[in-house]
Amino acid sequence: MAILKVIYFTSGALIFSILATGILRRYSLSHSLLDIPNERSSHTSPTPRGGGLAIALAVLITAAFLYFLHFLPFAVAIALGGGGILVSVTGWLDDHYDIPEIWKALCYVTAAVWAVYWMGGIDTLWLGETVITLNLAGSLLAVLGCAWLINLYNFMDGTDALAAVQAICTGTFSGFLLMTLGRQDLAILCFVISTAAIGFLYWNWPPARIFMGDVGSCFIGFSFGVLAIIGEKSGVMPALVWFILLSVFICDATLTLFWRILKKEKWYSAHRSHAYQRVVQMGASHANLAVCVLLINVTFLWPMAYIAWRWQQFTLTVFATTVLIMCLLWSIIQWRFISIATNNKV
Repeated sequence: MAILKVIYFTSGALIFSILATGILRRYSLSHSLLDIPNERSSHTSPTPRGGGLAIALAVLITAAFLYFLHFLPFAVAIALGGGGILVSVTGWLDDHYDIPEIWKALCYVTAAVWAVYWMGGIDTLWLGETVITLNLAGSLLAVLGCAWLINLYNFMDGTDALAAVQAICTGTFSGFLLMTLGRQDLAILCFVISTAAIGFLYWNWPPARIFMGDVGSCFIGFSFGVLAIIGEKSGVMPALVWFILLSVFICDATLTLFWRILKKEKWYSAHRSHAYQRVVQMGASHANLAVCVLLINVTFLWPMAYIAWRWQQFTLTVFATTVLIMCLLWSIIQWRFISIATNNKV
C-alpha cells in the first residue's frame, strides 16, 4: 500500500509540475515577470521567473492530502504547510516586487520559528552514538539552521538546472532512507520534492525557458530544513545526514559568506563569487555544472550519507570527512579562479 501511495503521489507531482510550470511560464511572459541580465548574472537573455511555484504547490497539496488521508501527523502537516505557505508567498511577492531584505529575512525566520514550535522544539543533537542535550539552545540552533537553509538555497539558485538537480538528488536519497526506516509519510514528501523538481527541470534545463525564482528556491530550502528538524527530533534521520546530502550547497554558500565578510565586502549584496559561479566564469556550461553536481551527489554524498546513517559509530567521522573534502573543493575552485584572473591581468 505504501509503495502504491508513493507511485500515485510522485506521478501526480511530476505531471502537475510539468503542466503548472508551463502555465507559469506563459503567465510570467504575459506579465513581463522577467529576470533581466546584469553584471552579476550567469545568463545572457531575459528569462521568465517564478516557475518554482509549481514545486511548492505540488508539495503543499501532497502534504494536505496525506494529512486528510490520516497518513501524515498534524504537527508535520501544519509545520510544513503553514511555514511553507509563508515562504512561498514571500518568494512570489519578491519575484514580482523585490521585497526589502529585512522583511524577507523576518518572514523566513518566522517560518522557521513556526516549524520548530509545531515540532515541539529541539532539545538534543544526535552526533552518531552520542546525543548532546542543548535544551533551549537546540531550538534556537534549529531556527537559525532552517532560516539559513532557506536563504542559502536561494543564493545557490544562480545557474540553469543547478537548484533543481540538487533537489532531485537530496529528495530521492532521503526518501529512500526514510522509506527503509518505515517513515513512508516523510519519504513521500521527499519523493514528491524530487519528482516535482524533475517536472520543473523539463523547463529549466539549459538553456532555461524559465527560472525557479525565490518562490521555488526558498520553499525547497525550507522544506529540507523542516524535514531535517523532523528527522532530528524523531531520531530517524539526524540533521548531520541531511547536512551531508546538502553539503554542496551548504559549504559553498557558507564559506563564500565568511570569505566575503573577512574581505570586508558587502556580504548582503548580490555577487558572483560562489564556487559554482566561478566554475561557470572559468568556461564550464550550465549543463556541465549541473551534471558535475549530480555526479558528486550520486558517487560521493549518497554513499557518505548512507554510511553516516547506517553505522552511527562512523557518523561524526564521515560528517567531518565530507565537510573537509567539500571545503577543499571550494578552495581549489576559488584558487584556480583567482590564478586565472591574475594571469589574465598580467
